[in-house]
Amino acid sequence: MSNGVNPLLGRNVSLPLPLPRETWQDRFRALPKYLGPAFIVSVAYIDPGNFATNISGGSNFNYALVWVILWSNLMAIFLQTLSAKLGIVTGVDLATHCGLVFRRPVNVMLWSVMLLAAIATYMAEFLGATLGLYLLFGVPLITAGVITVGITFLIVYLQRFGQQVVERVIVGLVAVIGVSYLVEIFLAKPNWGEVVYHTLVPSLGPESILVAVGMLGATVMPHVIYLHSDLVKARRKSEDLVDARRHFRMERFDIIFAMNIAFLVNAAMVVVSASVFYAQGLRVESIEEAHRSLAPLLGSLSSGAFGLALLASGLSSSTVGAMAGECMMKGFIGLDIPLNARRVITMIPALVLLWLGFNPMKILIMSQVTLSFALPAAIIPLLLITRRRDVMGEMANRRATNWIGSVIVSLIIALNTVLLYLTFTG
Repeated sequence: MSNGVNPLLGRNVSLPLPLPRETWQDRFRALPKYLGPAFIVSVAYIDPGNFATNISGGSNFNYALVWVILWSNLMAIFLQTLSAKLGIVTGVDLATHCGLVFRRPVNVMLWSVMLLAAIATYMAEFLGATLGLYLLFGVPLITAGVITVGITFLIVYLQRFGQQVVERVIVGLVAVIGVSYLVEIFLAKPNWGEVVYHTLVPSLGPESILVAVGMLGATVMPHVIYLHSDLVKARRKSEDLVDARRHFRMERFDIIFAMNIAFLVNAAMVVVSASVFYAQGLRVESIEEAHRSLAPLLGSLSSGAFGLALLASGLSSSTVGAMAGECMMKGFIGLDIPLNARRVITMIPALVLLWLGFNPMKILIMSQVTLSFALPAAIIPLLLITRRRDVMGEMANRRATNWIGSVIVSLIIALNTVLLYLTFTG
């Protein structure tokens, strides 16, 4: 085996084989210390934008779009696995790799697209937490927005105590969201036969494509594709690539576990919305309407669980957005905007839209559609870099991996093109 040296990083990237054999008991005992990065990432897949798109999808199209959640989750697992592999093998995050590999005009373009994605992401997270405070405690939206700013800055401050502290907080908030929707599912009593059918059999029409693309943008998030490659470095012990391969194998368990929890929560959102709202002939146009309608239909426990889940989602995902923004802004062009200044800048559009009286749910859906358009700017660089043997050594993408990635990018671009066509010709 050749001992290739990464010309970008100046060190060996080849991987001696074979990896020492381990029993499943060994892997199980080692797993807890590797769990965490994917749970941080998974918060972005159940952020407030998911509430808006999933409620809209369920209330307007019954169970017909549950399959979008399934396939989006499979895409997410694939992409987050590649991102984690890049960080584990090289010890360098994706955005920094882009700065090393691509020319400055390309990096400026990528930086611009991801800045727009960061604004859309923060808008969804900020609005979600604001709406959660409003729905739970009756605080006026503008006042709730100001309170959210303060809470968000407090959560960001926790990063000073280390990544694992943030991981524990986020795992707790994810548990709150999961338990809340477990309660919702129990109360909603869905038709499980229809749920299974529509999960396995895709269907899509002109009326549902906007919501479907929004669901895709809300589930496969461009900013956490960049973030995951940075998060795994906290558990990277050395540049020993045998250890890197072991680390990658354990991280895949972390990804599968966390991403499938996110899938179940997202699917539950659609199923509850379909079972409660669509079944009653209600086409929900706002998150406030969804919260208000749950109480008479399922009781105060359901509406309370909904508000609590939304608040937990907004607060936790705001932390993840801050971490992703910090990683991305530094990597492409070396521009280091102060974290607090960046958060204020990205929160201003949401506050302005609230002040002008725009429907928060429509803002959330459009923010997720924006993220769908930004996805190729994350996926294409990831595929181009992880396929390079001079960067990844023996762990460079196989031909089948590159082919699957190309299909995913083509599908996303095709859906976005169809959406643009329907928007401007409708």
